[in-house]
Amino acid sequence: MSKIRVMSENLANKIAAGEVVEKCASVVKELVENSIDAKANNIKINLIDGGLTSINIVDNGIGMDKEDAKLAFARHATSKIYKDDDLFFIETLGFRGEALASIASVSEVNLDTCSGDVGTHVHIKGGIMDEISSSNARIGTEITITNLFFNTPARLKYLKSEATELNNCIQFIEKLSLSKPSIAFTLTNNGKVIVKTSGSSNLLKTIHEIYGLNVSSNMLDIKASNDDFEISGYIGKPGILKKNRNHFNIIVNGRIVRNNDINRAINDAYYTYKHEGFYPIVVINIDTDPTLVDVNIHPTKQDIKLSKIDDLTRLLYETIKNTLYDNLLIPNAIITNEENNIKSESYVSKYENQDLESKTIIQTSFDFRANNEDELVIKNADFKKLKLYPIGQVHGTYIIAENEDGMFILDQHAAHERINYEMIQKRFHDETPAFIDMLVPFSIELSTSDYEIFMENKYVLEDLGFNIEEFGINTIIFKSHPTWLTKNFEGDNLRTIVDLVITNHKNFNKDKFLDSLAKMVSCKMSIKANEHLSKEQMEKLLDDLVECDNPYNCCHGRPSIMKFTNYELEKMFKRVI
Repeated sequence: MSKIRVMSENLANKIAAGEVVEKCASVVKELVENSIDAKANNIKINLIDGGLTSINIVDNGIGMDKEDAKLAFARHATSKIYKDDDLFFIETLGFRGEALASIASVSEVNLDTCSGDVGTHVHIKGGIMDEISSSNARIGTEITITNLFFNTPARLKYLKSEATELNNCIQFIEKLSLSKPSIAFTLTNNGKVIVKTSGSSNLLKTIHEIYGLNVSSNMLDIKASNDDFEISGYIGKPGILKKNRNHFNIIVNGRIVRNNDINRAINDAYYTYKHEGFYPIVVINIDTDPTLVDVNIHPTKQDIKLSKIDDLTRLLYETIKNTLYDNLLIPNAIITNEENNIKSESYVSKYENQDLESKTIIQTSFDFRANNEDELVIKNADFKKLKLYPIGQVHGTYIIAENEDGMFILDQHAAHERINYEMIQKRFHDETPAFIDMLVPFSIELSTSDYEIFMENKYVLEDLGFNIEEFGINTIIFKSHPTWLTKNFEGDNLRTIVDLVITNHKNFNKDKFLDSLAKMVSCKMSIKANEHLSKEQMEKLLDDLVECDNPYNCCHGRPSIMKFTNYELEKMFKRVI
């Protein structure tokens, strides 16, 4: 007797559902994307218990006639591609023809749709269509999913709590709203509005509707292109950071996607403007020829492959880095209660009873306010013209300075670290590096494996002006070093530099190594906290800082200077109201 059999259509759909439908948000994603492909510009998502009890989607799209409504739930039935070549020119969000069949096979579905004078009602339970009849003639589609995974108990028990399922749905609708600012989205849970956008086609307004005023007023506009890609959108100033990458909103040809190369390029562009472990808020649209994009590598269609990815990441990196450089401003030391608390009501309510720590925005209010032309704006070019006069020191750590516009507070270590970092970076590019012969050569003994690794990569240090020789078994000796190396701390620095070469040996990248080296050395050679300075030393520090390319942050992303405007000082002491 034959052992190989063709599985039933219903069983095949249940198996497919394991890939397409993982959680409530997966159902929401597939159904809402169908609404978008149906040209809807107003979409309502109504959840009961985070989607665990019911998921209802109502749109004003083109709808379906009776035959299409019936056929839509057949496996591999689609209106979006017809021939092989269409796979190379995908411009819709859906195209595989699996979602509706998969969802219907593991739930109970009620569909009402209309494209003309007569509407159609379809009822399906567990993949079996048991009713198709006439219904109201409202143009568009309404679909309700209940009893999700009722017939697949193994999948049902892995659904998360209501709060988790709801949060997954919220995050998806937020991202989708940012990718489609011309569509009005409303997300409710148990009758309470959680996300609502206007469909104004204004991306910055949509960012405000999703994230609130503090974020939307601290976004920077970007726009650039090369032969194959056009990028546009908004990037957050380093003062508004998150503790995860969930707010990297990357949209390729209108589709929200995930791509590690793109994420890395964005993060690298912020490299010296933020703390390690914190990430910016960005909304970036990438438009390109559909033939350069492969979205058919996973059923969710969110993970993609891009041809010419190096050209794209280079464009992103340079555009973001240049935008940050051109627009970074001195942070104000004061964040008013109003600025901290102004957020859309829905943005606050959706995180009730959840881990607020993971949602916290690190907020620094920059010297910029939306729609306030009178506010003083100091950009990089203007900052270099400032003359700051030191008044004194607080706790041997912070320098107080002033000018006619207000009072400035500097973190002396962060400021000096930035000065040293940029000085060292410039020295790296000297054609003939200046060096100092050591009075007593310095030797370091290594293990056999570390010695081999170091000797393979020591050329990087030799190019910088280090004179390194072998000295016995597994031992190296330094006879000279560049002039920028800290005097009297050569030994500690040299040991750390050798360790840095060894620990970076895997996929060794010279540029990244030099950047890490500059950061490490600049930190070690900078003025420390609790170190008292003379007035002359403070004046020198201020004069050097204003000459830096990026005077606003140390090389690790911490602020180096903050400002109290005259108005803020007077407001604090109620001289103005």
